[in-house]
Amino acid sequence: MSRWVLVTGGALRLGRETCLAFARAGWNVACHYNRSTAAARSLGEELTVLGVKWALVPGPLDSADDADKLFRSALHCVGGELHGIVNNASLFEPDTAENFSERGLLAQLQTNLIVPLTLGRMLYRHCVDSQPIAPSALVHILDQKVFNLNPDYFSYTLSKLALERAVAQQAQALAPLVRVNAVAPGLLYISGPQSQENYDLASRANLLRRPIDVARVAQATVFLADNPCITGASLCVDNGQHLVPVPRDIMFVVDELLRNISNEGR
Repeated sequence: MSRWVLVTGGALRLGRETCLAFARAGWNVACHYNRSTAAARSLGEELTVLGVKWALVPGPLDSADDADKLFRSALHCVGGELHGIVNNASLFEPDTAENFSERGLLAQLQTNLIVPLTLGRMLYRHCVDSQPIAPSALVHILDQKVFNLNPDYFSYTLSKLALERAVAQQAQALAPLVRVNAVAPGLLYISGPQSQENYDLASRANLLRRPIDVARVAQATVFLADNPCITGASLCVDNGQHLVPVPRDIMFVVDELLRNISNEGR
């Protein structure tokens, strides 16, 4: 039986790698995107080469209403059967506990928390109606930071913390029709005001002292979607970054951190 997965924010970066990883594993792919039309079409060409069916589903993801519209549109595009969702799309804006705005906090809570939870609810209701043979898969993309807190990116972090706590609750509530898991990557791409030089250093500030392979993060997501025995789990795919405590976001402290790691390794 062919299976369809919906990947939000699927046209670029980790989302793109995730779409390709699912295709290589034999899944058909519905790629959601917002404004990255050219990148989404380019991805579609790559999916064609991989021999799977695919669909492009455009639209914003700023609210529960947007999530509802996306799910219905995706379901229509794939012929009424959806077997998995990867909640990859996120909003990442800098703020702190001292200067956050209500508007900024609510915006990040909507995209990073309310939308993923709503899509999970929609998937569950679809399963209630369709009664699939095997449970469907819901995978949230988190951030290793939820296991290694620092005060930077305050609203973003709160939204991801809440989503991480929701994994177990959703797994309990949506069973046995939907399995719910999460992947928590480390630093994968240049972030915010980060320079290339800073990123090159920061990407090695983890226990394994090497950059994280984005393809491996995507493969971990496919693994959780494929494995019928796993639900309620959050998997760090970060070269051990979550075990390296930092007082601020890694881009702001990387030089000092690398010196300390080097001294400890002597």
